[in-house]
Amino acid sequence: MPVLQTTVTRETFWTIGPVGEAAFYYLAAVAILVFGYGVYARITAYASAPADPFDRLDDLPGRIAHATRLLLSNEAQFDRDTYAGVMHTFIVWGFLTLLIGTTILAVDMDIWTKLLGQPSFFVGDFYLSYSLVMDALGLLFVVGVGMALWRRYGVRDPRLWGKHTDLEDDAFVLTLFALGVGGYVVEALRILGTGFPDFETVSFVGYALALAGRAAGISPAMAEAAYAAVWWSHALLALGFVALLPYAKPVHMLTSMANIVTRDEKAGKRLPGVPADLPPDEIGTGSVDDFTWRERLDQDACTTCGRCSSVCPANEVGRNLDPRNVILDLKAYREGRAAGDREEVPIVADGGESVIDAESMHACLSCMACMDACPVDIEHVKQFTGMNRRLTESGEMDPHVQDAMMNAFQQGNVFGDPARKRPEWTEDLDFEVPDAREEAVDLLWYVGDYPSYDERNRRVARSLARIFEAAGVSYGILYEDEAHDGNDVRRVGEEGLYEMLVEDNAAAFSDAEFEEIVCTDPHSYNTFIHEYPEMSEEFDYPVSHYTEVVERLVREGRLDVPAALDRTVTYHDPCHLGRMNDVYEAPRELVRATGATLAEMPRNRADSFCCGGGGGGVWTEVEEEMKPSEERLREAVADTDGDVEQFVVACPMCTTMFEDGRKTGGFEDDLEILDLTELLVEAMDAADDGAAANAGGQPGTPAD
Repeated sequence: MPVLQTTVTRETFWTIGPVGEAAFYYLAAVAILVFGYGVYARITAYASAPADPFDRLDDLPGRIAHATRLLLSNEAQFDRDTYAGVMHTFIVWGFLTLLIGTTILAVDMDIWTKLLGQPSFFVGDFYLSYSLVMDALGLLFVVGVGMALWRRYGVRDPRLWGKHTDLEDDAFVLTLFALGVGGYVVEALRILGTGFPDFETVSFVGYALALAGRAAGISPAMAEAAYAAVWWSHALLALGFVALLPYAKPVHMLTSMANIVTRDEKAGKRLPGVPADLPPDEIGTGSVDDFTWRERLDQDACTTCGRCSSVCPANEVGRNLDPRNVILDLKAYREGRAAGDREEVPIVADGGESVIDAESMHACLSCMACMDACPVDIEHVKQFTGMNRRLTESGEMDPHVQDAMMNAFQQGNVFGDPARKRPEWTEDLDFEVPDAREEAVDLLWYVGDYPSYDERNRRVARSLARIFEAAGVSYGILYEDEAHDGNDVRRVGEEGLYEMLVEDNAAAFSDAEFEEIVCTDPHSYNTFIHEYPEMSEEFDYPVSHYTEVVERLVREGRLDVPAALDRTVTYHDPCHLGRMNDVYEAPRELVRATGATLAEMPRNRADSFCCGGGGGGVWTEVEEEMKPSEERLREAVADTDGDVEQFVVACPMCTTMFEDGRKTGGFEDDLEILDLTELLVEAMDAADDGAAANAGGQPGTPAD
């Protein structure tokens, strides 16, 4: 007959016996050794890989604190997907609680009582508190895994299925569920078999299952007889999970944390350089030996959640790019080569057998949406650029991009026009734009290629010049001494050309006397802030985007922007300005200053949808049913509250792409594309026109 339990505790190895207990400790030791060896083998493999160009372990305590905060808050999982955020929070909090609880129990049994000979602290109030917390958080774990099962198998979320989905994914999630439920079954059998001790009501989940078992006809004797088999099933599953963790897909539970700890906060915003002594045929990623340890960790950290692919603009419009598959294809090839199961092929090539097709890399827009969405800080763009560099060195570049690169090399601009034509846009102004080469200025205005040479964007340059004049600021430009900024030149893989452009621009800047650089183009803004200082020791200047400078002028009362516009507009966050550099509010404050009503698109700020111009996209021609710019304009027209009349941008490349998408997508009657400078000038002109009309006197009185 079962013995009624009266002491406020539980017998950990109830009915297992001394032989069973010894067997469990032996198997636990084996599992830990197997786990330890797996972790050691991975660390050794990372350590033997090429070094990463950036310091990944500086301020290690701060990095660990940051990663821990992200782990506990799950804020990355909540981004764009509340369901996933709740699900992951339940799983993480529950799993960590169960892990900590098991550790506490081991300390009591194996160290405190056996080694130190102290009386167990696993009794009384401590036991009651422990049991309550374990049951409550364990329930969250089961619910969270249940939510994962429902999303995967109930609604079959397409994001969770793909070419790299296999039975291992099923085994992982089902094992977690079995571990969570199995623990409660073991607890219920013990409570039922020991006569329902009153104090065990704190274990409310197990107690409820015990009551259900009794109602189903399970007697205490039956519970006691079944307990050992169920206990061993649960124990062996848990030990097997621990042992195999470093060798299978669940390893991301370890590698993802390491990936977050070793993240580069400027990843994608800046790219690594190429060693000066590296032969041309070794530039870029050509073999598995070229992967740095952090790139290998990136690949191992992927959780196959599909968030990156779901936000990729190239993927959404049907181009041959799935960021998740690229990372996992690289991982599968690397592991296959290490195991001897894969023949050596090029990492990336245009045609023929390769791991990644060149078309996929040409499709990348370097918008960093994939990286922003990734909950474990995988640095896709860095790896993609490595492959683009290899394509460039092997001559496999999109012909249109190649033409733009040749133009930049020969003329210093991607249009191929002579440098003397760069300042021609100033000729239609009724004032002279100051020459920063001849006089000291506060603002050195880097105009950029598109506002200088593209006729549509010249209107943007003239609008910004009028704004600076109206504010009475000290500003100037470099005229024909300005060269292309190189941001996208670098992202298509032309590192040598990029370095040449940096050298040319840095020399031009050093010859001028100024306080701050202001950029028309967010692409220039990004590379000046994050990359030029690392390429040129002389480049150490404050850099702002024009929206920041103009908003500051308005806020300080140096520029009057009348609230003269009565219309509804929407604002598009450029990737290089918003997602990469967190400039969100200054442009919106300027829109509101004009009096216009701002209607936000569903995808805004960090979630903004790329125009399709980045990463060389502005220079390519792709035959496709829908362009990224067309999808974005569709969103503005169909998914935005209010009758939006104007689509406002703050990037010359965006202006170019959206003007094109407006024509090809059939939006010419729906929207007008305006740069923010043009909207501001409209407000200023409208106020001037109103003042002139009022100066004309009463109706019927001739105007002056």
